[in-house]
Amino acid sequence: MHSSAVFLIEFGAVILGLGLLGRLAGRLKFSPIPLYLLAGLAFGEGGLLPLGASEEFVAIGAEIGVILLLLMLGLEYTASDLVSNLKTQYPAGLVDAGLNALPGAVMALLLGWGPVAAVVLAGVTWISSSGVIAKVLGDLGRLGNRETPVILSILVLEDLAMAVYLPIVTALLAGAGLAAGSVTLAIALGVAGLVLFLAVRYGRHISRFVSSDDPEKLLLVVLGLTLLVAGIAQQLQVSAAVGAFLVGIALSGEVAEGTHHLLSPLRDLFAAVFFVFFGLHTDPASIPPVLLPAMTLAVITAGTKVATGYWAARRAGISARGRWRAGGTLVARGEFSIVIAGLAVTAGIEPSLGPLATAYVLILVVLGPLTARWTEPVARRVTARLAARREPAAAAAVEGGGDGVAEKPREVVDDPDAVGRRS
Repeated sequence: MHSSAVFLIEFGAVILGLGLLGRLAGRLKFSPIPLYLLAGLAFGEGGLLPLGASEEFVAIGAEIGVILLLLMLGLEYTASDLVSNLKTQYPAGLVDAGLNALPGAVMALLLGWGPVAAVVLAGVTWISSSGVIAKVLGDLGRLGNRETPVILSILVLEDLAMAVYLPIVTALLAGAGLAAGSVTLAIALGVAGLVLFLAVRYGRHISRFVSSDDPEKLLLVVLGLTLLVAGIAQQLQVSAAVGAFLVGIALSGEVAEGTHHLLSPLRDLFAAVFFVFFGLHTDPASIPPVLLPAMTLAVITAGTKVATGYWAARRAGISARGRWRAGGTLVARGEFSIVIAGLAVTAGIEPSLGPLATAYVLILVVLGPLTARWTEPVARRVTARLAARREPAAAAAVEGGGDGVAEKPREVVDDPDAVGRRS
């Protein structure tokens, strides 16, 4: 059979399969990411039906998927939002980085993978999934809750930190020395700072230049500009993903809204291809040996994310129930953990890092929506039981003291932070 026909059959089957998996995930009301990863495992080396003719095209599509993911993320924020979050929420960002990056780095060192793999795995365990969390907040009706801005602020800081983190990882994976790595980081910081400055000062002019009433022209200009900037950034060894993220930040207003509407289907298509591509390069037989470390990391970092959200919400004056909801919502990992691990897999740093990241994301992308839903009710029940156990002891102490004064029962106050639908 002609090679082009084989390519069309293979790639068409992959896209059709992804569509059916996405529909299944929608009916089950959870993220399709684990199903896409499993599909990649099935079609990859060692899987049920390895791909042949279409693998090279899938690789290009996966790279475009990463670029579109970061572009769409940048469109969600304005430069002023990022500057405001840096000023007010940076302590929460530091706590988030410390609590959640450290377990990944320690695990990599314990496994004997070396310092470069430690930096990569630290990023995998650090970054929450903005896409999964945004969907969960909408599904649970919590977009209007008081703790939601705290959650979004942490996600914004994580995304902004990627503009610094990804160039560092790229330089380390390329084997650059201290001098070359410092130059790469300086370039990345300079470019990021310049783009933020231009976006704050001249964002309207940039958006006006890109703007068009014709959706076709707007799509071509924004997509072309994004790919061009991403390619230049990658040529400078900064990161194509960071370049796309900065383009998204520079656009605002109606242009950002129109671009988001036009590119959302393309983003979903190529992002799905990216997850399949990552699965293609992971041998299913390599997952069982790293399943125990992945599960250990999942349990530890689920706890550290809950602690992060609880601390940040408490700092913002949110009630106890809102604090637990914030912590449980941040648990999910997803697209960006896979993006970071994919860089290491492409560089061939540590063969087991890809399988571990795949297993880790599979666990937490499924567990994340569950912790978002049940962390607060479970914490409330545990607290109530502990309080009930303390009450007889307190009553016995009062009787023993003979003061005859009984403590008034506290009123049950409805949660003031739950502005949205009760969960």
